[in-house]
Formats: sequence, structure tokens, C-alpha cells
Amino acid sequence: MGREIERKFLVRGDAWRALGQGAPYRQGYLHNSPDRSVRVRVAGEKAFLSVKGQARGLSRLEYEYAIPLADGLALLEEMAEKPLIEKIRYTIPWEAGLFWEVDEFLGLNAGLLLAEIELEAEDQGFSLPAWVGEEVTNDTRYLNTSLARRPFSLW
Repeated sequence: MGREIERKFLVRGDAWRALGQGAPYRQGYLHNSPDRSVRVRVAGEKAFLSVKGQARGLSRLEYEYAIPLADGLALLEEMAEKPLIEKIRYTIPWEAGLFWEVDEFLGLNAGLLLAEIELEAEDQGFSLPAWVGEEVTNDTRYLNTSLARRPFSLW
């Protein structure tokens, strides 16, 4: 992977629900600081370890590796900072091979709906579906690392 370029938006309404399949996600942080994070994620029946650097503009370094599911579950339970991030992620095909990912947060972040789109370049153009609202890419409160420290329910 190497570099992640994404934009993040609030979600309006429920029209997006019929457009994609949802999968349960649980994730936690083994290290969580402004300049880097180490995350464990269990997505359905798969687990991943991710290392992310500090954002520079819309992009940041990201390395993600598949790990055994049993290891991912153990890391979440035994080593990850609490509370965990719990959500259902819906993947919605879009134009020109792009995909929207809508996260419906659960637990302490319940009520928050975010849409992300990953791009190949920071200046890449794309259109917004009607259910995509205000852009929050540069609002650090909406980063998963921030939501793990200060959940949406505490705002």
C-alpha cells in the first residue's frame, strides 16, 4: 500500500443504505499518537495490523498486513487501548472504479455516520452522491484515533 489518500464527509439521510453491503468492524490501537498509530482491526472474519504516519495534506504513509484472526482478537482484548472502535462498514461502488466506505459507528460513537473515499492523487476529481454532506477531512475529531480517545457520545 504505502500511501493513503482519503477524503472524509458526514453522511445525510439513509439513501446510501440500499447501495452497499455492511460488514462488522472492531478496531483498537496499540499505539496512538499524533505522528503515528498502530491499529489492530477485525473485519468480519479477517484481521489486520496497520501502521499509519502523520497526515501531510490529504495523504499519509500507511502499511497494512493480514494477521491470523485469533491473533487479531487476542490483541484487541489484551493489548488494545479501550474503548474499541466498533462500526459497520458499507462499501458502495461509485464512478471510475472508486468506492465510498460509509461507517455507521456503534458503542460510544453511536449516531456518527462518516463516508470516506480513497483516491490515487490529492487533486483527483470525483463527484459527491446526494447523501454526502459536509467535508470533515481536516477536522481531527473525526479521525478514528481521536474517536478512540474522545468518543462521539462525549462531544
